Amino acid sequence: MKILFVRFSSIGDVVLTTPVIHATKEQIDNVEIHYLTKKPFLSIVEPNPNVSKVYTIEKSVDEVIGQLKDERYDWIIDLHNNIRTKGLKSKLRFPSRTFRKLNVEKWLLVNAKINRMPDLHVVDRYFEAVKHLGVKPDGKSGDFIIQLEDEVDLMDWKLQPKAFVTIAIGAQHETKCLPVEKLVELIDLINDPVVLVGGPTDEAKAQDILSKSKKEIVNTVGELNLQQSASLVKQSKHLITHDTGMMHIASCFAVPMSTVWGNTVPDFGMYPYQPENKTYSMHQVDGLKCRPCSKIGSESCPKKHFDCMLKQDISAIAESITE
Repeated sequence: MKILFVRFSSIGDVVLTTPVIHATKEQIDNVEIHYLTKKPFLSIVEPNPNVSKVYTIEKSVDEVIGQLKDERYDWIIDLHNNIRTKGLKSKLRFPSRTFRKLNVEKWLLVNAKINRMPDLHVVDRYFEAVKHLGVKPDGKSGDFIIQLEDEVDLMDWKLQPKAFVTIAIGAQHETKCLPVEKLVELIDLINDPVVLVGGPTDEAKAQDILSKSKKEIVNTVGELNLQQSASLVKQSKHLITHDTGMMHIASCFAVPMSTVWGNTVPDFGMYPYQPENKTYSMHQVDGLKCRPCSKIGSESCPKKHFDCMLKQDISAIAESITE
């Protein structure tokens, strides 16, 4: 049997498909798994030993449609469920199954504050798309493979294994992030060495933190690629992260972590996926009538007060760090 899994973006969502990939590979004899994603996420999927071939696109499925037709898949498993994947399935005309995106339920939660979301992790909804193949959840977390060349030598940063706290300071949208002053307040309460991770877009924020904190901080922001940052997180004692891709990557390693939630809520089903042993805490401001204000996030608080982050209990986050 040959199966094409489809998930175009983003980091966390692609990582969250890997429990389904692993279970499918383990539970179906002689299955060949292919994966279609966007080019920026190739490095997440390509090292996965359960995936035989990865196809990528930059903008349009037409870039690979001819090659995909030649593969003659037995099944397409659509774990994205958008206009692009609908077009893909229409053009390929192979048997397919699609996960439930629950856009209506998400709209109700954001706009009417009516919670009709099922008490299910999104990974469990992904598994529904392969239920007809006899594939079931196997109780395992996801897979994130770090290539040897991306493994970080802690000595280069004067760090010791499992003896430092990593903070992923960014997120795709600002309303998912603690403001700089709150990050500084948090860092100054941490007794362990602190390491900052983030991408090039987080560099200005990192410099602002360095200038305001009393603590000596190891700043890797903008210095490491995603796999290298993941290597650093894997070797951490603890991770502090917003609702972002690094949260889902850390779940693959069972790294203890404190997850900080702003405009989004765990009710969307995108909290850390750890079916065996929960190693995380969740920190959110309860009782806010405006939350969630978006299913993904925005660049500023639509209510102008940003209470979901400014009212976070910073001491509680610091105290949640594992000993």
